[in-house]
Amino acid sequence: MHLNPYGEDAVKLAADLANRRPTTAEELADRCRAAGLVVDGPATPQDLERAAAVLDAWEKVVDAVDERERAELLNRMLAAAADHPRLTDHSGDGWHLHYRDDRQPLGRLLCSLIAVGTALHLVGRGMHRLGRCAVAECTTIFADATRTGRQRYCSQRCANRDAVRRHRARHAR
Repeated sequence: MHLNPYGEDAVKLAADLANRRPTTAEELADRCRAAGLVVDGPATPQDLERAAAVLDAWEKVVDAVDERERAELLNRMLAAAADHPRLTDHSGDGWHLHYRDDRQPLGRLLCSLIAVGTALHLVGRGMHRLGRCAVAECTTIFADATRTGRQRYCSQRCANRDAVRRHRARHAR
């Protein structure tokens, strides 16, 4: 079975790249490959610039104040990035669906992958399934893929830290 490259994996890649922005085109390509993305050819400084712009737009989607704003911002990303769906076997490992032309530069590929992946993640799991860590001093973005859909923290470490803080505040009275 060939898994669809859009959805949860794309949103997790977007969160990873947004939380720790790549500083070079090579780092961008390496991190995309590590996430399982097929990267044709070397990444360029233009790819890095395009990825930064995509991540800036995506962070606005994450930080939207309500579902309507989130949908509007994501629709803008989709309009700018996604082409009609097409079947492809570009990597020789089986036919699968893409929302972009084959052989796109990495920056453009990330634009469609992140936009379509985020849309599928949100409509499939719930429009609230993107956020930032509930710990005030942590701004880490997460994509909620939990069964219950109630993720509030980026990691167990932040959840534990906040629980300890709340416990100490209750007992300090």
